[in-house]
Amino acid sequence: MANGSGNRRDFLKCAAVAGTGLVSGSASRAEAGPKNVLSADRMGVLVDTTVCVGCRSCEWACKTAHGLSTEPLQTYEDRSVLAQARRPNASSLTVVNEHPPLREGGLPVDVKVQCMHCDHPACVSACIVGAFTKEENGSVLWDTDKCIGCRYCMVACPFQVPSFEFAKALRPDITKCDFCRARTLRGELPACVDICPLEALTYGRRSDLLDLARQKMTRYPGRYVSHIYGENDAGGTSWLYMASAQFSGLGFPDVGTKPLPGTAESIQHGIFAYFMPPVMLYALLGALMWMSKKRNEIDREAE
Repeated sequence: MANGSGNRRDFLKCAAVAGTGLVSGSASRAEAGPKNVLSADRMGVLVDTTVCVGCRSCEWACKTAHGLSTEPLQTYEDRSVLAQARRPNASSLTVVNEHPPLREGGLPVDVKVQCMHCDHPACVSACIVGAFTKEENGSVLWDTDKCIGCRYCMVACPFQVPSFEFAKALRPDITKCDFCRARTLRGELPACVDICPLEALTYGRRSDLLDLARQKMTRYPGRYVSHIYGENDAGGTSWLYMASAQFSGLGFPDVGTKPLPGTAESIQHGIFAYFMPPVMLYALLGALMWMSKKRNEIDREAE
């Protein structure tokens, strides 16, 4: 019995030390805060939906650039997938959806969907450990080494973009468009922009893209609605869209013009600055369960 009591006391000491470390580690991460750089020279992409024909070449290029598929480009000529609306997921960081004509006698409207790389990202705000960052070039990136798997980013995103690799049991990741970070660092275009055969996608400084969009509206009156989606929506995004009909009919959410991070950020970061995130709480509960099981075994041996 003396040995059993000693073992329990030793374990309790270890558990207390581990719990203190978990709490202090959580506080230090919360205090560090996420990186959110909003440069006047940040880059972006202008999407002209009146030019897109739904060839899905951008889907193929994205998968190829990120090592998600080795299928030939010809397989993307199958348009049957356009019959249903899709969202980006762990195996497809961008998708193209086709919407029925919004004008009498008009043509279907094809819209590319991916992370919008918001100027004031809700995912960056919601992440309690700073795994998401807004970079100087405009991209919103995710660091797997910091992520604890809480998936608050998925709940916070108004565009339903971040995905979780549920199929990977040992080391699942959050996945989303990374603005082809590796390619742009080498001075290359994002893969989807580079392959677009009709130049429906234009990559450049966000301020220049807004000027280009306004020039198109002036040059082709009646072709576009007077709304550049992403200019002010959700406080501004790096991906900008032009369309011939209202965006509400093209799957775009009405997010208003105010930055989405707000009350949730102060509440979440305030709570987790002093308390353990769920994964750490589960670890402590697991330790308590182990202690209880061990105590029962010792008591049975004593009897």
